[in-house]
Amino acid sequence: MTDLKGKWVLITGASRGIGRLSALFMAKQGCNLILHSRKLDGTKSLLDEVKALGVEAYSVAAELSDMADVNAMLKTIDEKGTRVDVVLNNAGLQIGYRVDYLNTPIEDYPISFAINTTAPMAICYHFLPGMIERGFGRIVNTTSGIALEAEQAGYSAAKAALNKVTIDLGYKLNGSDVIISLADPGWCRTDLGGPSAPNAPESTIPGIVVGAFVNDKKSGRLFPAQDFNGMSLKDAVEKAESYKSSY
Repeated sequence: MTDLKGKWVLITGASRGIGRLSALFMAKQGCNLILHSRKLDGTKSLLDEVKALGVEAYSVAAELSDMADVNAMLKTIDEKGTRVDVVLNNAGLQIGYRVDYLNTPIEDYPISFAINTTAPMAICYHFLPGMIERGFGRIVNTTSGIALEAEQAGYSAAKAALNKVTIDLGYKLNGSDVIISLADPGWCRTDLGGPSAPNAPESTIPGIVVGAFVNDKKSGRLFPAQDFNGMSLKDAVEKAESYKSSY
């Protein structure tokens, strides 16, 4: 299992739900945190909580549908001189449930792709060169197991695209200590998942972040977070390392 104590972790969508839970979990492992939300106020209370756990942390803000905003956020991190070792691309947007799916607004696609595919991949491409140069890095892109839902075409297509690029990058990185993975939280009672979902957000821990702790130089795997519900981090990592790559 990889020891991430003292490593810097960027978490997108950290203001609430699974992103917030991930931040608290990573802080308890001794990780320093960069907490992203749409506005700085979104992570104000969380920032106090993680600092109280004895780690360094600061907040950044960006609207992920706006690449100029994303680039400004990345520039802020660079200017602070932070060496980002781990990225948890948690933020996502489910644009809407189109009951009349044959009249899905075409605008669903560019918005969904901007937030669910383009922004996380821009973040990956920004930090991967430094990770490769240093010989260490972890990226976990949060995906969705949604399938056969024409009512959510924009969202499912964007997540499928994220899967594809992550797996392809994983093929290139395989065998190195820069590991990129996918994590599927399952259907959870978050703002995105809604109140009818069967799983509590807490059930995603530690599975949603297990890809950051694997230590076997294998990339391109999908980790369904619910497979690790109730497990210790150590046991979860052992189980995760038995999973095969998706290519």
